[in-house]
Parts: sequence; structure tokens; C-alpha cells
Amino acid sequence: MAELETNPDVAVAVAEDSNEQKQENQLVAVNNEVAAPIEKKVKKIIRKKRRPARPQIDPALVKSERPPQTGTVFNIWYNKWSGGDREDKYLSQTHAKGRCNIARDSGYTRADSRPGSYFCLYFARGICPKGQDCDYLHRLPTIHDIFNPNVDCFGRDKFADYRDDMGGVGSFNRQNRTIYVGRIHVTDDIEEIVARHFAEWGQIERIRVLNNRGVAFITYTNEANAQFAKEAMAHQSLDHNEILNVRWATADPNPLAQKREQRRIEEQAAEAIRRALPAEFVAEIEGKDPEARKRRKLESSYGLEGYEAPDAVHFARGPNAVNPRGREGFELEREQQLMLEAPPETSQPAQIEAPPQAQEKKLAGGILSSRTLAALQGAKVAVATKDSKPEKPSGPLVAYGSDDEEDE
Repeated sequence: MAELETNPDVAVAVAEDSNEQKQENQLVAVNNEVAAPIEKKVKKIIRKKRRPARPQIDPALVKSERPPQTGTVFNIWYNKWSGGDREDKYLSQTHAKGRCNIARDSGYTRADSRPGSYFCLYFARGICPKGQDCDYLHRLPTIHDIFNPNVDCFGRDKFADYRDDMGGVGSFNRQNRTIYVGRIHVTDDIEEIVARHFAEWGQIERIRVLNNRGVAFITYTNEANAQFAKEAMAHQSLDHNEILNVRWATADPNPLAQKREQRRIEEQAAEAIRRALPAEFVAEIEGKDPEARKRRKLESSYGLEGYEAPDAVHFARGPNAVNPRGREGFELEREQQLMLEAPPETSQPAQIEAPPQAQEKKLAGGILSSRTLAALQGAKVAVATKDSKPEKPSGPLVAYGSDDEEDE
């Protein structure tokens, strides 16, 4: 006690220890009680609403005026010029009126609820005033957007040949994914500038830039993206005040490029065939399943030693397939067909049955089927045979026969 009185720090420590013991005793007493069940946390998935398409220009600024002459014939129905294979020199030096901004302008329109809709040409050029009320798509094309080869992604009809200046819609005789870009301002970082601006319109497969000439060739993975980029970048500028000349690229005469394009077409055909065939058949052909060959040899023998069924028989699908896996999903159809062909079971035998000769004839490959015979038996109709002859009428009437009949 004297030590506690002389040393106040020790007294404080002893008091704290006593308080901690009291708290522990209280906690022990509380722990004896039954704990309340823990509530499960439910995660709520909040889906963002789709953004409507934004009008790119003010509708009040849209003027219905006759377009400048770029051809020899003016079509009053389409309000454009036709004929002539080259653009006017004045138009080729005029800057575009607008530019599309995918991150800001894209969104849903009326066309999203209509399968097979085309893309908006004015949206690609950055001058569509309708926004979400537009009847065409306001977004970038994807690999899932498939159109008729005779039209482009905007729904415009293609032609058999390209124009002399390689402009316009294009040709349906060739799948062109490469666009030509001219009048590029030459700088040290021209390749980075071209890649940055044209990557906005889709996935790029290859870029070739001629630095000294200010020319670039951009090849997209999807043809629809190349069509969209051609319209979006026509008469636009990159990082400087140049006015781009965007056209379709001619066929590359390089043999390596031709082989590369041929290989790409073959890969597309192989992918289409791979999707059409069963998965186990593809795995066996590509060697992804090493045990597939052994399993195939056992399964396709069907109990016959040394026999292996061909692919057309082993992988056939339908109610009559030899392979049991090929009949999966068709059992019900097969049972229904057998029920229709089987004769109905009756509790009472028919009073008049077909003669044994007719039944023997049917069993030997006659004309009447089992269902026909069952219907005749149920209707109590006798089936006449060739051996039976009509009875002669009795009475005063005389039967007139031919001279060829034998005398009885």
C-alpha cells in the first residue's frame, strides 16, 4: 500500500487491470446468450440503361437544297446526280460539314428493334439531325452484322465494276476491306496519326503508310467497317488542316498479298464447315481428342469384327440412324410413326376378313399396306381376288358374255 501511495502510476495500472477483468466477465456473460442469425447480403445487379442516340446537328439548320452537280443526270426521286465516274474538283477540295464522334453520338434508335436494319449514312458523316428517331442504326458495324453482298452496310446497291476514280459504293464482284487515303500531311509521326484516327471505325488488320508520298492503305478485319470508315473519313482532316482523299483500294499485285488473301478465304470456309459439323467429328479430325480414333473404331464396328462404318453412316442424324447417338431426340418421332403404321388392336374379331390368298399376296410384297388392310377389316369389307368369279344371275334374264369365254 505504501508503494501504491508513493507511486501513482502503479495505482493507475492496477485500476486498469481491474476494469479489464470486469469487461471480460461481462463479455463472457454476454457470450452465453444465443447470437442472432446473420442476415445474408443480397447483391443487386444494377444494369445501366441504354443511351439514346444523340442528334449530331440542329434540325433547324437542315436545308433542303439541290446538291451540287457531280454527274450528268439528276435523279429527282433520290435527289442526287448520277452518271460520270469522277467527282467534281471543287467538291474534292471542300471540307466535310461534320464528323462523327462514336463515343458521344452513338446510341439506340428505332432501327434497333427491327432486325436487318442498315446503318445511317448521315450518322457516319456526322450530320444526322434525327437522333433516336432515326430509322437507321447509329453505331459501329460488328462481325454479327451480315448483309447481302449486293449492298453495302448503308443499304446502297453495289455495281459490277468500280468507278474510274475508285469512289462510290463499290463492286459486288470483290470483297474489298482496304481503303486508300491520300493527301495526308507528311510528318515524322504520320504512321501513329493514321493508326489513331482510323482505329475509331473498327478493328484494323494491317496498315501500310508511304511516308514520302502522304498515302496510306488501311485494311479492316470486317468489310462493313471499311465501308463505314470510307464515308466517315471522306474530306476530313487528321491532326492538320489537310482534306483527305478516301477511295477504295485496287487489288494488290504483290504475290504475297494475294496468297494471304487466299489463305484468309480458306480459313473462313474452314470455320464455316467447322461450325456445321458435330463437335466430336471436328475434334477427331483436328487431333484434339487422342482417344477419339480408338473409340470411333469400337463404336463404328456395331458388333462386326473388322468392320468400320463410313463417316456418312456413323455421324448420321435422324430416326433411322444406325448410331444410337444419332437417334437421340428422334425417339418420340419414331414411336409416333410406328403407332400410326401398326394395326389397331380390337377386342372382337372382324366378321369378314380378307381371304388368305390376299394376305399371302400382301406378305409377298403386294399393293395393300398394313394400315389399308386394317381399315378394310374394321369396315367389314371383303377383298376380292383375281381367282374369284362373279356368280351368274338366276332368273329369266340372260347373261351376255363374249365369245372368248370358255364354255362351262
